[in-house]
Amino acid sequence: MTEDSAGRRTLRRNIRELSPHAWILIGGSFINRFGSFVVPFLVLYLRQRHFSIARSGTALAAYGAGELIASPVGGYLADRIGRRWTIALSMYASAAAMIALWRVDTYGPILVFAFLAGLVSEARRPASLALLTDLVPAAQRVTVFAVLRLAENLAFAAGVAIGGFLANTSFAWLFVGDAASSAVYGTIALLALPEGTRSSRADERRRGEGWSAALTDRAFVLFMAASVLLFFVYFQQQSTLPIYVRDNGLTNADFGLLLALNGVIVLLFELPISAITMRHAKKPTIALGFLLVGLGFGLTGFAHGFAALAATVAVWTLGEMIAAPVSYAYVADLAPEHLRGRYQGLYGLAFGIAAIAGPAGGTILYGHGARGFWALCGALGLLAALVALGTHERPGHGRHRIGAARPLTPTDWSLG
Repeated sequence: MTEDSAGRRTLRRNIRELSPHAWILIGGSFINRFGSFVVPFLVLYLRQRHFSIARSGTALAAYGAGELIASPVGGYLADRIGRRWTIALSMYASAAAMIALWRVDTYGPILVFAFLAGLVSEARRPASLALLTDLVPAAQRVTVFAVLRLAENLAFAAGVAIGGFLANTSFAWLFVGDAASSAVYGTIALLALPEGTRSSRADERRRGEGWSAALTDRAFVLFMAASVLLFFVYFQQQSTLPIYVRDNGLTNADFGLLLALNGVIVLLFELPISAITMRHAKKPTIALGFLLVGLGFGLTGFAHGFAALAATVAVWTLGEMIAAPVSYAYVADLAPEHLRGRYQGLYGLAFGIAAIAGPAGGTILYGHGARGFWALCGALGLLAALVALGTHERPGHGRHRIGAARPLTPTDWSLG
């Protein structure tokens, strides 16, 4: 390993030392994310086909339900049939589902194929994360997850912009482009990616491991709980924050600029920040990020103008940049080698649960008082940070060991 004069790894050297397979996976993820044209415009497409607002929203919710199930399903397949085959299967099935969603005319099949599209298109994510973990040494994982996030954020921003132009011409191009990008990534996976680690059912029975190993892992379960709390707060940017912006006399354009500010900050600063966070212990770093996310949303209740709201966005965006890459690396470190897909799948499930509970619960609670609601968000961020700090890993965590997990006990839920 190359190191700087102080004996520490550097961001530049971490990036330089990433394997060709890691870069191929990141490139494939970029292509797939760039071509994710359909979902941002699905409601507009269905409205053009004269479906009601309620039915259009329900179809989008069906896609989201598929995404929720995709994480554990994709994680299981990644461990059982291998990372490469899971990515390829997910991508080819996604291409087929998008074409089918475009071609069906009646509402019932639209709901079915929207659900299937969400399921198969996102099943590749746990496999991709598990394969990156297989390919990259522990010291480089914060860096590689930051690079992956940068690539996917850039791809999504560019893809949505181009998708808007395609939609102005014909919505058909959105579905064809989405399917094509998925097929390209699937082909890249088959031809250029390694298989990665996988295990058989007999091996897991012999070890007494599987889903139970993850679900009885104290450190991982507590981190999942902390993440759900944090994600609940984070998803207020999509639900209660726009309402609050309008309640304070600002415009829809102002809200768009606030979200754009979040995106610009992430694109410019997350990778340099990861050069600092990769050198520090993961749990305190994650806790700091969680605390800043909570603080940023908690201060929203005191912000009434655009400049003040922009400052709060900067605070919770800083927390996001600190915590996100380190969180992926932390889950990778916790997972036994043959269960990395399932650990990443369950972590994705926590994100999906909060994606539903955050907007739904947040809007209800916000209706009882804005100032109190934002204070609650701050408190939840603090609680998430404390829970993240309170996790205790087993010695040798993340290694390929037999019988590593033990059942949870009531004392395992304490913060000390």
